[in-house]
Amino acid sequence: MAPSVTETEHAQISTVPKVAPKIIDLINAREGTNKPFVSIEFFPPRTKEGVSNLHARMGRMLENSSPLFTDMTWGAGGSTAELTLDLTKHMHETGHVANMHLTCTNMAGENGDPIAKVREALTVCKDLGVLNIVALRGDPPNGEETWTATEGGFSCALDLVKFMRKEFGQTFGIAVAGYPEGHPNAITVLKEGEEANMTPSEKKRCSVIDGVTAVCKDADYIKEMEYLKEKFDAGADMILTQMFFDTDVFIQFMADCEAFGITCPIIPGLMCINAYGGFKKMTQFCRTRVPVELSEKMESIKDSSSAIKEFGVQYGIESCQKLIDGGVKGLHFYTLNLERVVYGITDGLGLTNILTEEGAKSMDKDAKSMIAVGSAWARVGDVVKCNDGEGIVKEALKDGSVVITLKEKQTEITLAKGSFEKVVFG
Repeated sequence: MAPSVTETEHAQISTVPKVAPKIIDLINAREGTNKPFVSIEFFPPRTKEGVSNLHARMGRMLENSSPLFTDMTWGAGGSTAELTLDLTKHMHETGHVANMHLTCTNMAGENGDPIAKVREALTVCKDLGVLNIVALRGDPPNGEETWTATEGGFSCALDLVKFMRKEFGQTFGIAVAGYPEGHPNAITVLKEGEEANMTPSEKKRCSVIDGVTAVCKDADYIKEMEYLKEKFDAGADMILTQMFFDTDVFIQFMADCEAFGITCPIIPGLMCINAYGGFKKMTQFCRTRVPVELSEKMESIKDSSSAIKEFGVQYGIESCQKLIDGGVKGLHFYTLNLERVVYGITDGLGLTNILTEEGAKSMDKDAKSMIAVGSAWARVGDVVKCNDGEGIVKEALKDGSVVITLKEKQTEITLAKGSFEKVVFG
């Protein structure tokens, strides 16, 4: 059972309007404002302790950062549907402008209706007064490497946007995802020697990981932009982007959107650098472009968690300032359910004045409780801990069990769901 709200939260609830404003209206009301807004994103933690800690963090970050809106993610394969709704309700009732993610994956009802749970989730949000949704296709369920549509259901985020506008009209503000480097499914891994044939634009957005070059080729990038334009034309109000670490790629993406007639706000999604392991895992999973200087710096300090966080702040400040100079309306932080690096960046930009030296030392001590349920990163390659030691996931099965290779023994074993936990990098 979720912890009871505090007196402070009760006071917040009493002042919260029953119906939240649409984010697009809040953004439009800021027209002419030079100062960019801050928005933040959380994910549903796996444990009750994590949920309790997240409730406290939500309250602190609302007071300290004054986010224009706050996102709550929807787990891979719909794995966090109920908890996502509960946390979204909590955010709304404690003063956040909640922006709930909703995906097309595993959304069939008990009667077999392939979109029953989508309609149900949207109805719940409408009744709560939560009127902001991020419409996504979603990641594959645990144990599956590729995404497949449910028969009779939605095949992509565009279908979800069309459904929302058809069934609910203008009730909801709708955000969609944008991919400055191309969607991971549209990225091609090049064979040795093929990188010499890349066009100038391909060279600017390609990634090189462990000596292997991958890129969204120009023809595929055009298809990506055309699809994004379709989502915009279908009724999307704004775009939140996939993470990136090369600001020039994002600035080019903004120009490309304008060229394709996409005129809604485009908000950069900023992944905070909190730990070496998490940084490597996410950039490899998404085939994210990592500038050479960033890669070299991360390798040079990878054994010092404090140095990583300090550098994460420094790099974040520099990147955000470039984006502000490039004309962005706001900065959307993927917090990873942590706060120290976010505060360091916004303090450095002069948007907040939060961190003290002593406060920085004690902050994020609950990091180990911030493990995602059904996270998109909880797949092959994860490091997990069990009674036999630590191992690397070689295969994730549909029933939630995993096949791992133990680090010390180099033997493979199968672990049942609930008999292991992910190792948190920090």
